[in-house]
Amino acid sequence: MAVSAVLGPKLPDLQYLKRLARDQLVHLLESLPGRKDLVIDPDLMTPLDRIAGASLLKQHGVDKIFKLERTKIHGGCDQLVYLVRSKLTTTKLIADQITADIRDARKRKYKIIMTPRRLQVCDMVLEHEGVFGLVSIEELHLDLIPLDRDLLSMELPQFFRDYFLHGDQTWLASIAKSLVNIQSLFGPIPNIYGQGRCAKMVADMVDMMMSELGERQSPIGCEIGHLFLIDRDVDYVTPLCTQVTYEGLLDDIFGIKSGSVEFGPDVTGTDKSIKIMLSGEDEVFRAIRDRHFSNVFGFLSAKAKELQTSYDKRHNLKSVQDMKQFVSEELSNLKKQHKALTLHIGACETITKNKSRGDFEEQMRTEHGLLEGVDVRECINFIEESINRQHSRTEVLRLLCMLSSTQGGLPSKDYKSLKTQFLQSYGTEHLLTLHNLKKLGLFVEQQAPDATANKLTDKMAAKLTDGMASLQLQLQLPKKSQFRAVSRKLNLIPKSAENFELRNPNDMAYVFSGAYAPLSCKLIEQVLQREGWTGVEDIAKLLPGDNFVHLKAKSAKGKASGSNPDSDKIVLVYFLGGCSYTEVSALRFLGKQKGYRFLVATTALVNGGRLIESVSGWK
Repeated sequence: MAVSAVLGPKLPDLQYLKRLARDQLVHLLESLPGRKDLVIDPDLMTPLDRIAGASLLKQHGVDKIFKLERTKIHGGCDQLVYLVRSKLTTTKLIADQITADIRDARKRKYKIIMTPRRLQVCDMVLEHEGVFGLVSIEELHLDLIPLDRDLLSMELPQFFRDYFLHGDQTWLASIAKSLVNIQSLFGPIPNIYGQGRCAKMVADMVDMMMSELGERQSPIGCEIGHLFLIDRDVDYVTPLCTQVTYEGLLDDIFGIKSGSVEFGPDVTGTDKSIKIMLSGEDEVFRAIRDRHFSNVFGFLSAKAKELQTSYDKRHNLKSVQDMKQFVSEELSNLKKQHKALTLHIGACETITKNKSRGDFEEQMRTEHGLLEGVDVRECINFIEESINRQHSRTEVLRLLCMLSSTQGGLPSKDYKSLKTQFLQSYGTEHLLTLHNLKKLGLFVEQQAPDATANKLTDKMAAKLTDGMASLQLQLQLPKKSQFRAVSRKLNLIPKSAENFELRNPNDMAYVFSGAYAPLSCKLIEQVLQREGWTGVEDIAKLLPGDNFVHLKAKSAKGKASGSNPDSDKIVLVYFLGGCSYTEVSALRFLGKQKGYRFLVATTALVNGGRLIESVSGWK
């Protein structure tokens, strides 16, 4: 599917967020005058590249840049700045390095910059280690980082594990603050919809923060008309599926980090690796990122011929002025496109080799069977064979979770058999991982209909009937997926996937080869169409958590007061717990179909593998 120049309402300029974060970082660095060394948390290395490069840091007094490691820092300046995530383990590591300096009689000034905010528990660690009085501590509000014109990420992959697995609400205030910042820059968002417990808490925090700020003296025109807050556990199935769009496959095979991907010698055709930023600024990438992979090679081939034709124009130039104009206006752009084209062709070749492995087609048939609910026994046989052959444990767990999530849990016999086989094949040390997946409701056993009721007296049953949902939440009991019922109500499975048009699709299901339309995106489409949850209440009841809507009063003309005419077509979707590149592609497609422009914000970009590994018991 070609992604041409998009017509319609203009998106807000997300670069304002980048400039604000960069200016704040510069201010914090200059608050410690003179030369200084900067020690960066490894988790922040790539995200920081999107905000400030090494040259900018050098301009503001940074002499050397180190990665935060267990080894102490030798030599360097007498001023040390730590830029880190607010984590206990990281804080303890910093305290150990300061203690090592004290033992070596090394005198330094220390500044710790914590992002996205300073936590009191981190202060307590420094105090316990006896170094609190030796450091100054500042905050860097590095929340949503622009990765593209329509994509923002907090780059907090640990949020999914912390909140959905452990119930840790530490990061909710930072998420709420990121939304307050967006509304401070682009005006208040009049229509807010949400699904999930986390979404509701974030929305309430945003309301509280906005009320504390008070009314604006000179209101900014509203540039974003709608906000969706969606918990990741509303739709686990979509990120568990193998991605088949070009950008999704780049993420699955090469791993995209903060919008950057590193291509090895097999792609570059040299003995060196190269790291590139993926964004709409790259004309070639912009045209292929959302395409189904089967439609990418054809485009790249046509593009190569087009570039060759453009290069050949130089042979027909008749004057020095024509040659000068060609060199100054066209040649550099042609070289840039040629370089990008070479890399993307190399990446496609690597992806094709990966897809050519013997079991890939069978794996895709298995996934499609699970989504459609057909030939489930054959799907289980394939998973058992993968376990016995000791395929990647992450891939096997992804399929097990997909099996459980699409079938509403597994019958007791199948659940125990698959669990036993997995532990025998990969080791009993994975018991914790299976426990975590069960706690999340990703790999669970179906309960017999009357098993629980038979154990309760009539009096106990009567007391628990109305409070079962809250009891399940408090006890964090395994949650049963209602995917099959939701799938029917939202028409997630196209009637005929075999003849599905992938070159010029008319349905967002193209992102999964016509087998499945992402649940999260279909839900957004329905709510936008109905301007609220009216008409989809029966679907919302089947999903985890409650739904809510906050609507701003409208003027007589039907627009929210103070809004721009185009703002009603700008939609911000915020995924709490992670979002896949496939969902981003589906929303871009939906926007072009319905005349909307979507901004996607998320706590992190995820795929099935990273989702599983984030809650695994292995390191």
